Amino acid sequence: MNTIFVVSDGTGRTASQALHAALAQFPGAEVEITVRSKVRSKARAREVVCEAARAGGFIVHTIVTDAIREAMVNFGRENNVESIDLMGPLIVRLTETLSVTPSEKPGLFTRLNKTYFRRIETMEFAIKHDDGQRLEDIRKAEIVLLGVSRTFKTPLSIYLAFKGWFVANIPITLHQDPPAVLAKLSPRKVFCLDTNARQLAELRRSRSEYLHGAAGEYADQEFVRMELMHARGLYSRHPGWAIVNVTNKPIEELATEIIAIHGRKGKPAGKRKGDLGPFNGL
Repeated sequence: MNTIFVVSDGTGRTASQALHAALAQFPGAEVEITVRSKVRSKARAREVVCEAARAGGFIVHTIVTDAIREAMVNFGRENNVESIDLMGPLIVRLTETLSVTPSEKPGLFTRLNKTYFRRIETMEFAIKHDDGQRLEDIRKAEIVLLGVSRTFKTPLSIYLAFKGWFVANIPITLHQDPPAVLAKLSPRKVFCLDTNARQLAELRRSRSEYLHGAAGEYADQEFVRMELMHARGLYSRHPGWAIVNVTNKPIEELATEIIAIHGRKGKPAGKRKGDLGPFNGL
């Protein structure tokens, strides 16, 4: 059953009515609706977002207070919780059409623009820093993905960028030393992608067939095994890096896992719950 959280700084009636109207188009859908009204502080917004994250749900809200709306966006990004803003786009459109800034809540249009342009910025960053490019400014990245070829570095980078994260990815190859800048990065940023040698060889074999066999030993299982062992040796020398196994996992699940680990690594050591060590139990 899907869980939807209706969140408002008022009663939640407007959001509830809009949600029920939309759900009428999905007869038979099993949905649990949880209303959280009078959300008027950042602390309360964080509580609701965390509650939605634990339930695996998403948020529909009609919050009109700028600071709380912004907090909702940030907390949702940190906890990988999607939120649908029912009021903001309408207010922005009215602002444009009427050429009048909302008198009670100035800055709303600017804030929404910042969110929009941040997504453009993160997407551009991911593209420019794909496959080890532009290492000179990689320290600007919030997440750095490492892995051998075909461990989903690029699609993960793009997906996380769409979520609002600055992401770079760097390939690990058997006969090439990793860039020295990696050792200077905060361990919190670095995520090492690992997988099963047999399945990786099958993925590469498909790629090799597409290239009409031009990939050489790239798809050979023994070569793949050696390359993975080489990567794992690098990972083991940096116990602060997190290892994420990508085998048989969709991009959405991997992104959720990485965001969760990133959040745990950002907490003070004495306050972590369920910490399973430097590799986060992966």
